[in-house]
Amino acid sequence: MKDFLSALCLAAVLEGLFLFATPLAWKRMASQMLELPASSLRKMGALVLAAGLAALWWSRH
Repeated sequence: MKDFLSALCLAAVLEGLFLFATPLAWKRMASQMLELPASSLRKMGALVLAAGLAALWWSRH
């Protein structure tokens, strides 16, 4: 459970860092994402999820 909370905190730190460092780029990205179809976003999400799970598995074994 401690590792899970640490991972959530790290994700929040990274999100906050990118928003703090480049807020205008994030706004442009968000507006571009609104124009994409849901199926494209779902596919990108699945790829990122799979890559994250693979990296987590690799780092733990």
